[in-house]
Amino acid sequence: MLSFALGIGTQNTQGDWLEIYYPAPLLNPDESLVNAAKEVLDVPHGNAAISFLPEDCTRLAKALEAAGHAAQAELAESLATSTRPLVAMFMESDQPPQTAPEVYLKLHLLSHRLVKPHGLDLTGMFGLLRNIAWTNEGAIDIEELPTRRLKARLAGRALSVDCVDKFPKMTDYVVPQGIRIGDTSRVRLGAYLGEGTTVMHEGFVNFNAGTEGPGMIEGRISAGVMVGKGSDLGGGCSTMGTLSGGGNIVIKVGDGCLIGANAGIGIPLGDRCTVEAGLYITAGAKVTLLDEKNQEVDTVAARELAGQDDLLLRRNSQNGRIECLTNKSAVALNEALHAHN
Repeated sequence: MLSFALGIGTQNTQGDWLEIYYPAPLLNPDESLVNAAKEVLDVPHGNAAISFLPEDCTRLAKALEAAGHAAQAELAESLATSTRPLVAMFMESDQPPQTAPEVYLKLHLLSHRLVKPHGLDLTGMFGLLRNIAWTNEGAIDIEELPTRRLKARLAGRALSVDCVDKFPKMTDYVVPQGIRIGDTSRVRLGAYLGEGTTVMHEGFVNFNAGTEGPGMIEGRISAGVMVGKGSDLGGGCSTMGTLSGGGNIVIKVGDGCLIGANAGIGIPLGDRCTVEAGLYITAGAKVTLLDEKNQEVDTVAARELAGQDDLLLRRNSQNGRIECLTNKSAVALNEALHAHN
């Protein structure tokens, strides 16, 4: 079994899942735990999302306790008081997800740091997620929003819509240890934030993307992009993800890199690389290579520099050409900024 989780969800009036919260998802759970849960909930073979009722929780808790899994038994017992739909997700193998509960479990596994970006198959996930109004009263189906808004007004409440999106913000589901986020709405569920990461107010981290930590993020980490340890993404900078026209190229930022303010990359960077502020490097951009004496050596497409270490990429202020030379100094981040105890 690849993963198992007990969850509390939200459904629309048609019974479709809108979102699911898994308080304690497990990766590679013990076989005895899975077998105990399967016996109680009558689970079919393969990946399965099983809806169950609060009255099933006590029996499930006893089975898990008898199998020696006190923490999951305690969680199951606590679910007995739920007034919301309950689901148990059994994920035997990593295949393209088939249900919203399966998608949400994979997003939880990423944000809980149990799996790193690109470690799970998310093919086709967008078609399984509904566009949802995320409100102060929880997730609401867009088609049901007018009715819910009127109901709230008639009851003397104001229904506030924070955003309309397929993804919720990560911190409504999990807050990883040792991080800081200036604006939590800018980090989606499914982001992976390593310990010591700071995401400033204008920083953004998409799903299936993130940081090894420590690191300072004041720019955009697009879907599929992973940023290495000790790297700094300056204000307004961006990384081209697989959803941003980058095709199947996996963009990553190595350890000890600096992407300057309003700069950007469309190629993966190795370790200890620096991109000058305001310079956007796309794969086809022509780059002039310089030696240690700043003499021209060659001109190549930026894609030929992909993944190489110790590069300084800059734009010549006199002739406008993009230049590359060896960068011998790594970025030194202030350790005090990344101590999130």
